[in-house]
Amino acid sequence: MLGLFDLILVAVSICITLAVIVPLTGVLVRFRANYNPKGLQLDAEGGAEPHTGPVVKSYFVMLKRVYQIEGWPGLYKGLMPTFLSTAVVTLMLVLFMDTEKPSHGTYHAPAAGIIGTLVYSVGMMLIALPTAIITYRAITTPHKLPYLNAAKSLRVLLTPTERRRPWIIYFTPGLLAAEVSHIALVVLGLTPLRRLLLPAPPSETSSSLPEISTVKLVIYFVVVAFFTVVLTPLEVIATRLAIQRNHASAEYNSVSQEVDGDGEDVGEFAGAEEDVIGLRNEEDPYIEGWFALYRAWWITFLGTLSSGLTY
Repeated sequence: MLGLFDLILVAVSICITLAVIVPLTGVLVRFRANYNPKGLQLDAEGGAEPHTGPVVKSYFVMLKRVYQIEGWPGLYKGLMPTFLSTAVVTLMLVLFMDTEKPSHGTYHAPAAGIIGTLVYSVGMMLIALPTAIITYRAITTPHKLPYLNAAKSLRVLLTPTERRRPWIIYFTPGLLAAEVSHIALVVLGLTPLRRLLLPAPPSETSSSLPEISTVKLVIYFVVVAFFTVVLTPLEVIATRLAIQRNHASAEYNSVSQEVDGDGEDVGEFAGAEEDVIGLRNEEDPYIEGWFALYRAWWITFLGTLSSGLTY
């Protein structure tokens, strides 16, 4: 059982981590969710009109835009669901893990073979999916959300159908397919190759770093680059589908954050004059081009690379 000092250390570590991760994650979600079509759109009468939404082509441009329009509160959208989910997971680890000291923020899935790891990872994804959806919608909504009024926030973020039947979010077309495909590629492909190419990490009693073959390291970089090409579109697709709202009728707009009869007491907008990002309407086609699927690809590359070097 952890002592008082260890608990304080864990709490401080969580606060520092959230202070850094929440703004960076929020900008990433908005950048990948922003709808930026290449061509003309059709108006209500069938005539062509140019797209009038924000055109943001860089992660750092999106970071600047969020700060300019919504300030620091905009950068910390999604803080409460992220904090609550992190606190619950940390509490579970502290209470039920048999350890005498903190693990410095690291946690690994139990060693149960490839199939066991796949089943475990899919199960954890299913548990975490509702929180991820709420967090992504809290980040992308143009409305101001209260930090301490969960009921009001959920009325803004979830449709009446989703509030009555919360399990419907698992049936968002394509969402589970994208998430499971991502997990399968990592567990069945990337992880075995990583173990084959990279040496095992040193034990806690060993102070020497393992020797790494230059050839194998170069091959691993190529492998990471290949999986980045495959994984990045899945992450962008999952982000888009997570903010897609489910309604009882297909006539409703499934992406817009406010629909007639679907946004009671939504409150004021976070931006004074304009929204940070544009969201695709259900009747609009996906005409953004391939580059939209590779937004912030370098973040996926660095994350995949670092996970292999520190596992």
